[in-house]
Amino acid sequence: MIVYDLKCAQGHRFEGWFSSADDYSSQRDRSILSCPACGVADVERVLSAPRLNMGAAEKPSMPAEFKDKDPLAIAQMLYSRMLDEMLSKSEDVGNRFPEEARKIYYEEAAARAIRGTATQAEHDELVDEGIPVARLPVPPAGKLN
Repeated sequence: MIVYDLKCAQGHRFEGWFSSADDYSSQRDRSILSCPACGVADVERVLSAPRLNMGAAEKPSMPAEFKDKDPLAIAQMLYSRMLDEMLSKSEDVGNRFPEEARKIYYEEAAARAIRGTATQAEHDELVDEGIPVARLPVPPAGKLN
């Protein structure tokens, strides 16, 4: 297998895995390659370091801090780290979340990481507008262990 970095005419970058260089050329020439983001068939290779997939990847070793620990304890520790990172690098806008998310999306406010609360209906409206949001279970401040 050979892995190429590709780019479509719209500028989206993605990887393509091919059995050979000829396989890539054949697929490109027959216009059966397309961008997974937008579907455009105008795709070209971009400069990249060559990579060959020679079979199964070596199993990554487990970090020492995780060895001999309960998988649930590891998951809780990683979740706690993720929460700490998210909380320290985002602005809490509280119940103004839907309004602030729209302002950022429509470039009426500076782009930044925000968090807050939204009802299910408000969340669904944001998604319907194409605004990328995610519901994350964040315990209230003071309730974190």
